[in-house]
Amino acid sequence: MATAEIETNRTEAALCSAKMMKPGEGLRQYYLQHIHDLQLQVRQKTNNLNRLEAQRNELNSRVRMLKEELQLLQEPGSYVGEVVKVMGKSKVLVKVHPEGKYVVDIDKNIDITKITPSTRVALRNDSYVLHLILPSKVDPLVNLMKVEKVPDSTYDMIGGLDQQIKEIKEVIELPIKHPELFESLGIAQPKGVLLYGPPGTGKTLLARAVAHHTDCTFIRVS
Repeated sequence: MATAEIETNRTEAALCSAKMMKPGEGLRQYYLQHIHDLQLQVRQKTNNLNRLEAQRNELNSRVRMLKEELQLLQEPGSYVGEVVKVMGKSKVLVKVHPEGKYVVDIDKNIDITKITPSTRVALRNDSYVLHLILPSKVDPLVNLMKVEKVPDSTYDMIGGLDQQIKEIKEVIELPIKHPELFESLGIAQPKGVLLYGPPGTGKTLLARAVAHHTDCTFIRVS
């Protein structure tokens, strides 16, 4: 009986609600809900469109980069040579291995003041015109090992090696800072020194200090 009464009450409430709703209100609610669903779909599709456009722009950028790389690869190669002598304002003598030496013209875009003997350059393979100044040739293994920044270690950081520091200054630092002294005396400059001893005795620190005081690159080889 209780269940039947509850169902009867619900039915009566629904009928009352239906009676209270204005004519056409149900249809209006239906269209409002449909509009809301469509707006939600539009937002989702707009987000998808923006995402796809971003992906398209990224892919177009990669395609342009690949086209530029392909164009560079398809360009004819250049001869690599070494400048022997600058001859006037528009010509240089270049040594090209293994072909020999040539007097070549300089491209108008090249600053001749940057060309000195031993400068590595690129020559066009069809006209032998110097069109590019190349960086100095460096062993890639050395590039991996060297410390670009001059070390900040100094002799004052080293204790108990006063005699060794004095000898290092005479053999390494002096020839680098004052090579004219050796030239005037006709003495060949020392090639280097060998530091030996157990780990932790200051060998590496001493080498770093030498590089610091002579403003040289420190290369650590393990």
